[in-house]
Amino acid sequence: MHQKSRRGLIGTAVAALALTGTGVAHPAEAAQPARAAQRPPSPLTTAVGRPTGAGDVFVTPTSSAPGFVNGAQIIDKRGRTVWFHRAAAGTVDADFRSQTLHGERVLTFWEGTGLGGLADGTDYVYDRHHKLIAKVHAGRHLTTDGHEFLLNDDGTAWVLSYDRSTADLSAIGGSDHQAVINGIVRKVDIRTGRVLFSWNSARHIRYSESYQPLPASADTPWDWFHVNAVHLDRGGRLLVDARNTWAAYRLDRHTGRVLWRLGGKRSTFRLTAARGQQLNRGGAIVAWQHDVNAVGANRYTFFDNESAGTANTGQDADSELDRSRTVTVRLFPKHHVARLVASNDQPDHLLASSQGNAQRLAKGRTFVGWGNLNEVSEFDRRGRLLWHARFPTGVNSYRAYLLPWKA
Repeated sequence: MHQKSRRGLIGTAVAALALTGTGVAHPAEAAQPARAAQRPPSPLTTAVGRPTGAGDVFVTPTSSAPGFVNGAQIIDKRGRTVWFHRAAAGTVDADFRSQTLHGERVLTFWEGTGLGGLADGTDYVYDRHHKLIAKVHAGRHLTTDGHEFLLNDDGTAWVLSYDRSTADLSAIGGSDHQAVINGIVRKVDIRTGRVLFSWNSARHIRYSESYQPLPASADTPWDWFHVNAVHLDRGGRLLVDARNTWAAYRLDRHTGRVLWRLGGKRSTFRLTAARGQQLNRGGAIVAWQHDVNAVGANRYTFFDNESAGTANTGQDADSELDRSRTVTVRLFPKHHVARLVASNDQPDHLLASSQGNAQRLAKGRTFVGWGNLNEVSEFDRRGRLLWHARFPTGVNSYRAYLLPWKA
């Protein structure tokens, strides 16, 4: 009876969850299936091995090439397309994965414009029949960013937004009326659209902590923080990652208070490396990183870009190492030490100047989406490459996951 009531909730009541920015439901929209592309993107081409973990590959193939169809794609281990959602013209998809909502597996992704800057889009939830059941927005007049869309099983979600405002930066050599872009983290009720929690980087982090150069004009928005991930750690506290401060933050998820900083100019922990591991040239563990995750007691993983370009593009890229990588960091809170204990280097020794993620699988394996590079990989717990595959040239995916899905 309990299982039946859950299915009823996800199949009927949740069908009324399609939201506008004001929380008004549109049941007719909720019944629409995903748009089917006439020609899904070319599948991944395997260069080494095959994926060993359970599940299918979830990606969001994106390209600016004429005629290319952007979207969200599930690919099985034989390279066949299981499902493909075609993005609306002029938009891209991001952070596509399967998650759990009210005990049922669902598909989620973001679709919109401006990913990587002042993005404007919507988070979507599809049921196991590939029918749209919810549209989620950041609320309170903010647009929804595509870096993260994280469901809680209780019908709430964590979303990100970028908010433009003005700040006095004269204390750090800037204008007293500089346009800035602050990072916003919110928890929203999927059914009503109500904002349950909101955190603004400008109220908790100093502008001086940024590694991003100040723009030449006060009217050019300064993307000083660049929030790109929000997750929960094993203690139920928030983990927030900021690309342009080279740091992750552990937050009290009720008050928003910063409990510690890992990395950056004001790190709570002294940064060290275990034997055989390497800090970057600035003595840091990560730089321009993405996707912080808790993977055990006092253990955290990052996708470590180690590179960025002008305004977080790949143009005129700077770097702190000669390749991107994933890293595992162990904290020793009593001694205020953070130690780099493991890493997986980009197999072709390349730098991903934007995007990327590192997903911890069973038995210590790691699945990696190499961001703006057209590659994905799987490593075993010792760092041995198990699988490496590529999209066609010019195609990339913001993140890549290996996840279970059964329609």
